[in-house]
Amino acid sequence: MDVLSDVITAMHAGVPHSARVVRTAPFGRRFPSSDGAGFHVVLQGAGWLIPQTGDPLALESGDVVFLSRGGAHGLADSLSTPLADVSTSLAEIRPDPAEASTTGAPAMVMLCGAYLLDRSHAHPLMAELPEVVHLPTKAGRHSGLRAALDLLRGELERSRPGTDAMVPALLDVLLLHILRAWFDERSQEGAATGWTAALHDPAIAAALRAIHSEPERQWSVEDLGRHVGLSRAAFARRFTTLVGQPPLTYLTWWRMTIAARLLRDSDAPASAVAGKVGYNSEYAFAHAFKRTYGRPPGSYRRQARGAGS
Repeated sequence: MDVLSDVITAMHAGVPHSARVVRTAPFGRRFPSSDGAGFHVVLQGAGWLIPQTGDPLALESGDVVFLSRGGAHGLADSLSTPLADVSTSLAEIRPDPAEASTTGAPAMVMLCGAYLLDRSHAHPLMAELPEVVHLPTKAGRHSGLRAALDLLRGELERSRPGTDAMVPALLDVLLLHILRAWFDERSQEGAATGWTAALHDPAIAAALRAIHSEPERQWSVEDLGRHVGLSRAAFARRFTTLVGQPPLTYLTWWRMTIAARLLRDSDAPASAVAGKVGYNSEYAFAHAFKRTYGRPPGSYRRQARGAGS
């Protein structure tokens, strides 16, 4: 498995939400916080993003802003424009018919929305992201991200058969490109630490792929070290330094993440879920799951499905 893709798949808690929004000057909006990870893509024009903390960001056509923790923030055509509170978060945003029908030239045309993510058991990879990720795509930067935006723009500007399925899929592609671009930038800037370094370290990245590909396998630290060509001690030390957890601790954490997803999204009995994540004993699985999530598998499944109904 590709680790980055696997992390996103495991954290998904629903279909991403988005709307194409047209803003005419002057405009100023203050968005409340959201449980999801918000985003803004500037399709046309320019303006400002005003985070709760930190300096305002000047936005231009082609810029992508990813709000990794769904924090409250403002959007405006100018820093002098007052911000009016918006009652809906980015997870609920809708196109504004009044502004969308305006005949004058818009100050900004944007794609705004949110990814619905399960923050109760967020992958540590996501914790390394800053609250606001700003990715300009002009001047030849992030060609893959720019290509994804072009496809998304085409679907939004002209609805065709398949658009309803295409847009959520392209939003998922966009999220992966956003994360890939940020990790690549960190690596190129020489700031590769933690998960950035882990994903670019051949041995540790190979070990992570092995864990993600075969979580049911009875891995030992020695097995993983041998798999990537390192001694047990050297592998354990390097893995723990970069990932922030010992190899088997991360393996258990990932198994429980998969188990939670299966309990939430499938009808597989707990015994089958236990087998898929490497437990021969349903009792041992239930004990490990409760230690991680604070409740046994059956209770977790009932609560997760009740919350989603």
